[in-house]
Amino acid sequence: MAFIGSLPSLHLHYNLCSYYLIFFSAFGHAVGILSQESVERIQRVFQEGKLKEVVEEIQEALQKPENAPLDVAVIGQSGSGKSSFINALLGLGHEEEGSAHVGVLPTTMKKTPYQHPKYPSVTSWDLPGTGTPNSLPDPYLEIVGDDDYDFFIIISSSRFSSNDALLAQKIKEKGKNFYFVRTMVDAELHSEEKSKPISFKKERVLQQIRDDYLAILSNIGVSNPCVFLVSNFHPDKFDFPRLQETLLQDLPAHKRYTFVLQLSNLSDAFIEVKRVILKEKIWLNALKSAALAIIPFMAFFSGFDLPKQEKCLNLYRSYFGLDEQSVKEIAQKLGSSVQEIKSSTKSLDFWLFVKNDSIAAKAMKCAESFCSVNGGLRSSIFQFLKVYFLRLKFINTVADDVKMLLHKTLEID
Repeated sequence: MAFIGSLPSLHLHYNLCSYYLIFFSAFGHAVGILSQESVERIQRVFQEGKLKEVVEEIQEALQKPENAPLDVAVIGQSGSGKSSFINALLGLGHEEEGSAHVGVLPTTMKKTPYQHPKYPSVTSWDLPGTGTPNSLPDPYLEIVGDDDYDFFIIISSSRFSSNDALLAQKIKEKGKNFYFVRTMVDAELHSEEKSKPISFKKERVLQQIRDDYLAILSNIGVSNPCVFLVSNFHPDKFDFPRLQETLLQDLPAHKRYTFVLQLSNLSDAFIEVKRVILKEKIWLNALKSAALAIIPFMAFFSGFDLPKQEKCLNLYRSYFGLDEQSVKEIAQKLGSSVQEIKSSTKSLDFWLFVKNDSIAAKAMKCAESFCSVNGGLRSSIFQFLKVYFLRLKFINTVADDVKMLLHKTLEID
């Protein structure tokens, strides 16, 4: 980077600039972790042909999502299942370290933060419930006014009340998003099926519950409410996936990456969301490598070599829950050994995964070295394609392994 900084204004060749603007038009609009402003800034410095600014803008775009804090407020009446919901949101069991305290009696007497065990920038706040002697005198005004939460989840295990409408109004005045979540819907379905075993139809009952809540919220003054029916103990069912998708869409672009990483691998859909977001970051990394490769010999110093490849693959494993500790837990669930898990996957042995002694691979390596010596358009294109498709291979293989293990776990359950 020092070498780049010493170049006052290294201009890109016109054809090279045009080449990458074509890539930008193809991929830029799909990049969910980039704001429109970031896209426009990177496009502008590409058009101006300033290498130093290109690398700086891409580096900033890569780092901003990594460092973005995410604060989720969960509030509702005592006993509504706030703590259980937080654990489901964080992907934690109720007895795991770092999980929210769950109990029959009200357990949240003061505002309590719960950091994600793997992603400390993600914090879920369990806010004091209402309707108990220990409730704050005016919890809504105090809570909504003090802290800068990214969004609010308003929890209820029965009917929403005028207090919930008041809370929604205060949140709306602050310009924040809020979502109504009806917990314990599985218990209500079980009760309905038990009382009406002949006429019971799950989808019809769920729609009745949803329509009932929408009508109640509209009657107490909440316009266009978003209502999600969930089970804290079965987050892969009902509206939990739809809730996750809605939260992801409503977040600012630079916070979507943080939110996606902490999603549990509850279903194929969740895994695909992670895959899509990480693919967008792959594109940015490839673009940065391509910009650096313009300089002669730079690919030798900053290229995607074996140590960086291994680190990258390990990072993707961690994102998808295939790190060493997670693999041990998966093996335990499946009643298998860690070695059996590794032998049934393709992404857990790095050297077997990347080893390629073919003549074609050796020829490509020679071509890469030759291009890197001279820099310029060929070197840039070579590095873009190498980084993009190799990282893409890593992430696709890891995601496919996780899907396969998820299906095995679901079969046992």
